[in-house]
Amino acid sequence: MANSKLLNLSTLLLFVVFNTAASGEVFIDDFDNVATLSETGNMSDSPDPHWWLNSGAYFYRANGIASTVTGELSGIDRFRLLYAASNPIDTDNGYRPQNIFRLVTLGKFKNFTQQVFFNIKNINLSASPNRNQSNGVLFFHRYQDGKNLYYAGIRVDGFAIVKKKSQGRYYELKSVAVYPGAYNRETLPNLLPVNRWVGLKTVIADTANGSVDISLYLNDQQLGPGWTKVLEIEDTGADIERILTPGYAGIRSDFMDVNFNHYEAAENQN
Repeated sequence: MANSKLLNLSTLLLFVVFNTAASGEVFIDDFDNVATLSETGNMSDSPDPHWWLNSGAYFYRANGIASTVTGELSGIDRFRLLYAASNPIDTDNGYRPQNIFRLVTLGKFKNFTQQVFFNIKNINLSASPNRNQSNGVLFFHRYQDGKNLYYAGIRVDGFAIVKKKSQGRYYELKSVAVYPGAYNRETLPNLLPVNRWVGLKTVIADTANGSVDISLYLNDQQLGPGWTKVLEIEDTGADIERILTPGYAGIRSDFMDVNFNHYEAAENQN
């Protein structure tokens, strides 16, 4: 199992977790404590000092591994009933709320590096029309709210992607094919590795000319040893204004059961 540290952190920081809500500099979560985080409607209501579970019902953590809901919730689970009433299409009548998993940090970042290792355990072949090639495992960057943020990650069609969402509208900044194959919703609904740990890392920073540079790296034995840069894009604001203010970080996954290991978010060292 991968447990790498960000290269630009000092030796001291490798062993210390800072509360980003207080420091705004470094947050490391090894998911060592046994706990279940339940979804809340508002960030201010989250019982966790570091995370807000925006959707997905539950976020489990124990002994270095965290996970979305795996399989189906009980028919009488309160979130099963709530999702059955509010969004039955995307959550398979509430039984799989992990189909729309959204986990957000409580600390804000601006120019920072974000990293996690993920292991897809199952692709949920929901009948929802929103199960499509754009699904995947992605990071949030400079998250202002659900309608204004950057996304970067890897999709089930095998593409690495960077998107900007502004006033609820998506703008694709760049996509690059990484994993081979021709995605098909019915016959080949996933090109990403399953039951194997893969590292996802992004670096976002303002540039001297006022643009926003975003780089995406993968750590996967299929691509070679260590971290492989698979995508870099400079957002010049040509389509819609850049997001230049600090915002929250976090993780999104779609229509899958996923495990996570060793999350980091750290302001870049100049």
